Amino acid sequence: AMNYLYHEKLVDMELQKKNEWLDLFDLVVVGACKPAYLTDPHLNLFRVIPEDGTLKNTDGLFEIESLGENGSTKFLDQGKTFQGGNWNHLQAMLDTEAGEEILYVGDHLYADVLRSKRALGWRSCFIMPELSEEMRIFERQMDMRKSISELRKLRDELNSYADSLRREMETASFSESRNLEKKLEQIEEDDGNVKDTLTHAHREYHSAFHPRWGQMFVAGYQDSRFGYFVKNYACLYTSKATNLGLASTSRAFRTSGELLPHDNLLSDKFSEFVDDEME
Repeated sequence: AMNYLYHEKLVDMELQKKNEWLDLFDLVVVGACKPAYLTDPHLNLFRVIPEDGTLKNTDGLFEIESLGENGSTKFLDQGKTFQGGNWNHLQAMLDTEAGEEILYVGDHLYADVLRSKRALGWRSCFIMPELSEEMRIFERQMDMRKSISELRKLRDELNSYADSLRREMETASFSESRNLEKKLEQIEEDDGNVKDTLTHAHREYHSAFHPRWGQMFVAGYQDSRFGYFVKNYACLYTSKATNLGLASTSRAFRTSGELLPHDNLLSDKFSEFVDDEME
């Protein structure tokens, strides 16, 4: 399979045995038995002989340590293709001490991203092919999303206004109370109409992504379970691994700043902060 991907065509057996694609990597691990590779420290490491596919025993960490200075380099000079092993072998062969020095790229949220991030502290990159289509639909639905946001703000404003009228009723006269009650009834009716419009708009918006499941990252107005794990455990996520080739190896990726609900409220131009200590 790797020979086909490398040459972009089916080549003869003689050329396949050269395994030229191996030159692209510092080391190769096959048959890693994930997710045990990321959790079981007792898995044995075997060296693969690419020419005939046979396996050769190694003493793993002990062998690397016994080679002394630059032991990892000397170990890989004997052959850089392996089967099995575990994360300890990988970090020793790469001569890394901290998990954050490794970026683990995988397409399985639990077996790849969750395990490597939670158990080992590796940097993680989640590959999600569906992301491209999700982003295309999101861009096409921006106007609808803006309308939904405005309708939700309108409901908040109606509720806030109704709340102020209820406070007025506490000190209002009988005739004033009747007038306020009529206003509250009208507000309740208007809020119901806005709610119905919002329900239909929200259903139409989510159906644009999928007729049954809606957006992958969102459930209602909150992160979906899938979105929660991607957000909290994937340092990076993209639609395909080759996208990483668009950045240099020195590129630094930084997290975007997140706001809590009270921060979002204050960032709204229609919101006002009332400081009790200034009164």
